[in-house]
Amino acid sequence: MTILTFDNPDTAPAPAGPYSNVARIDLRGTTLLVLAGQIALDDEGNLVGEGDIAAQSRQIFDNIGALLAAHDATFGDIVNIRTFLTDINLIPEYGAVRKTYLTGPLPTSTTVEVSKLFRPEALLEVEVMAAVQQP
Repeated sequence: MTILTFDNPDTAPAPAGPYSNVARIDLRGTTLLVLAGQIALDDEGNLVGEGDIAAQSRQIFDNIGALLAAHDATFGDIVNIRTFLTDINLIPEYGAVRKTYLTGPLPTSTTVEVSKLFRPEALLEVEVMAAVQQP
């Protein structure tokens, strides 16, 4: 039996629009978490680190960590990560922050440059998918 639920945990910033932060798909013995793209928003919906890719990256990964933790998952459960950068030349700074959060086996990954994001001051958006084995 597959059970699908949508969630906006109080432990992370609320969605910036009409969507859910997490889709949780409970399968036989495994939970698949599909997280909406995250930009560097704080709990009040303010962008953190305007013009600073490292600060924005840290905020995004902190938000992702909070969303994962709300579903008993960790960064080690991430199986896929997609990154949308407004300037592909920012990969080294973003990558330096990313590797402090993704320390185990590396997930599959896609990184692309986009002309802009829904918040003009956002330098990147990151979405992840995680698979959690149930005991």
